Amino acid sequence: MSTREPAEVREEEILNACEKLYEKKNFRDVTIKDIGAETSFSRPSIYNYFQTKEEIFLKLFEREYLLWCDDLEGIGGEETSASDLPEKIARSLEKRALMLKLLAVNLYDMEENSRIERLVSFKKAYGKSVALFDGILAKVFPEKSDTERRQTLVTAFQFLHGVYPHAHATPKQIEAMKEAGCRYDRKSIYELSLAGLTKILK
Repeated sequence: MSTREPAEVREEEILNACEKLYEKKNFRDVTIKDIGAETSFSRPSIYNYFQTKEEIFLKLFEREYLLWCDDLEGIGGEETSASDLPEKIARSLEKRALMLKLLAVNLYDMEENSRIERLVSFKKAYGKSVALFDGILAKVFPEKSDTERRQTLVTAFQFLHGVYPHAHATPKQIEAMKEAGCRYDRKSIYELSLAGLTKILK
């Protein structure tokens, strides 16, 4: 028997429904009515947990960051060389396509349309990932100053905003680039992350 509180179980069911819908629909097309139809309880019950669709997505995003934090904690607990670090981080990001998609496409809307307490909870998960990443940098690059590590962190986290759109360009985007004479080389999240992080994590 589960020791989790009923509210926590219901929140998780809402998040899982939202994630399932987001695999098939755009953010703007997912509605609370759709999410309610995917759960075992009534749509009005969702409002006992979340006031807006954006809050549901923000909580889903928070869950993704915490899952990434689990991987970062694992990396931080291992012996890792500077040359191995980009590959380990890239492998961890390869499992977080949903996190990268939300980061690249819908972050502004989620944050703008969520209550402050939901936003603070999300920022704690985000902050934990930054702190874990910084701890890994301090361990692997002990010669770097706090300022140098901070610059590396800022660059790495800004880089993450662009990974998903490049790895998952739509057929329409690819056709437009082709017609515009722009080159597009399809690469996976892992390949893009590894290439970028190898340059950033020097």
